[in-house]
Amino acid sequence: MNYYILTYHLVDSYLEERGKYRADHLALIKKAQEKGEVIMAGALDNPADKAVFIFKAEDETPATTFAENDPYNKNGLIKEYSVRKWNVVIGGE
Repeated sequence: MNYYILTYHLVDSYLEERGKYRADHLALIKKAQEKGEVIMAGALDNPADKAVFIFKAEDETPATTFAENDPYNKNGLIKEYSVRKWNVVIGGE
């Protein structure tokens, strides 16, 4: 298994707009976590301009699929996203 970092670049109005999509967004995260794909997730603070997700998978497909299906992305709260393989040196399994 490999680790992948999904990074969202959030729109300026993210904090004001996210409420109407938050329940569906969190449900998607919970589902991915239950499948063992998402290890950690959260938005960065001060400023709230990015969010980071740590995925554990064979390849980047689960992270990319997550981003494409995320209500935040589908509804314009994400300017862009990227997925990169993370070569963990300390920690992990």
